[in-house]
Amino acid sequence: MTGVRSSVMDRFSLQGQRVLVTGGSSGLGTHFAHLLAGAGARVAVAARRADKLQGVVDTIAEAGGEARALSLDVTDAASVRACFDALAADWGAPDVVVNNAGVTVTRALLEQSEEDFDHVMDTNLKGCWLVATEAARRMVAAGQGGSIVNVASILGERVAGGVAPYAISKAGVVQATKAMALELARHRIRVNALLPGYVVTDLNRDFLTSEAGDKLRSRIPSRRFGELTDLDGPLLLLASDAGAAMSGATVAVDGAHLVSSL
Repeated sequence: MTGVRSSVMDRFSLQGQRVLVTGGSSGLGTHFAHLLAGAGARVAVAARRADKLQGVVDTIAEAGGEARALSLDVTDAASVRACFDALAADWGAPDVVVNNAGVTVTRALLEQSEEDFDHVMDTNLKGCWLVATEAARRMVAAGQGGSIVNVASILGERVAGGVAPYAISKAGVVQATKAMALELARHRIRVNALLPGYVVTDLNRDFLTSEAGDKLRSRIPSRRFGELTDLDGPLLLLASDAGAAMSGATVAVDGAHLVSSL
């Protein structure tokens, strides 16, 4: 039994694999970078300002991991190509890409501007598309397979007030994931989407612990918000050989929020 357990756990390992995490300067991206490095990966963390990533790189190095920072604006195709060129110069094509960069604008629908819509869509949907397709080109050119994990949201399947462009963009990410999975399967490239529910981070902690946040929590069947560590197992499943037969899947991590009654 011990041998079986060891074999199963080995499939979750990312030992020696090359991983790119976008939106790596804070929140989920920073957490994912540390998690993947802990699983044995060499991790490139990317954001618009590479200097903001140095703390992440240093912490991973202090723990015995290997990491580097890359400059990346996911809305700019030239920047995306330059990021992958820089990664290739040191490590080669990525084995795993975690498409995590995202933004939101919180305002009532009738107060959202065209600029708000474009800002959110360009980052969350176009940016996801640019990074995933460039990653796939590099993987194919290198003659290797790989895994792309697009970080969507439960708002890609349900809606909430005040975040219309965000919900629209994440619905697009869900469908884009399926379209990518269909066409890239022949190249041994898996594409899946992770759909976090409301997860406590430094950015939203004050709201989630407020009276308004408590009302939101009461509508979640599990009566709890997620913690960053709740995403660890699902992300490793999608990134590693443990999920080798999974592609085109959407994995919600939300305490049953999506299946709550209307």
